[in-house]
Formats: sequence, structure tokens, C-alpha cells
Amino acid sequence: MEEKKIAAYLQERLTEAKRQFERTVDCKHTEFDDLYPYMTEQPQFFWYKRYVAWQELLTVVKIAEDLDVPWKDLFLEKQASFVEARVLDAKVLDNWYEEELEAESAQNDKK
Repeated sequence: MEEKKIAAYLQERLTEAKRQFERTVDCKHTEFDDLYPYMTEQPQFFWYKRYVAWQELLTVVKIAEDLDVPWKDLFLEKQASFVEARVLDAKVLDNWYEEELEAESAQNDKK
């Protein structure tokens, strides 16, 4: 594949991995639920699902970095710093959307 195709492919994979992670933050259905439908009854499944989605996101980011494909422009500044820190903790889950909410609030205040 030529460089542009690789970059486009990785950006698509990054977008999808980010979307999957965000769906787990929001406790929404993901592809992972379909793999283990009998586990959805277990409370710890939601944490496990988040860690799996987080690891997928980190893996795709690592591949993008290895191939010099920019990835940070797909994330808010704080989100990119969380990804760079590589640790999934409550701070990440609590503040993943923080800047988006602040921007929306500021926009609503202007109206």
C-alpha cells in the first residue's frame, strides 16, 4: 500500500477504536458485547470491556506512531494526553468528555 492509503486506513482504524472506547465509557453496546453475550449480566464485564477497548485504542495509536501517521488531531488535547499516559483510570473515564462539555456550555452561553 502506498503511504496515503496506509495513513487513511490507520486514521479510519483510530476513529473506530476511539468510537468503541467512547461507547464503553457511555456504557453502550459494542462489538465486544456480541462476542460475550452471556457476560453482560456480570457487573465487572463493563470494566473489562472498557479495558479491552482502551487497549485496542492504545495498540492502534502505537502502530500509527510507528508508521509516523499523525493521530492527535482526532482527539481533544486532554484526550491525547490520556492516551499518551497510557493508563486507564477513573480520571480518564470521568474527564474524557470534559473539554467537549465546556465548549458546548460556552457556545450555549453565547446564544
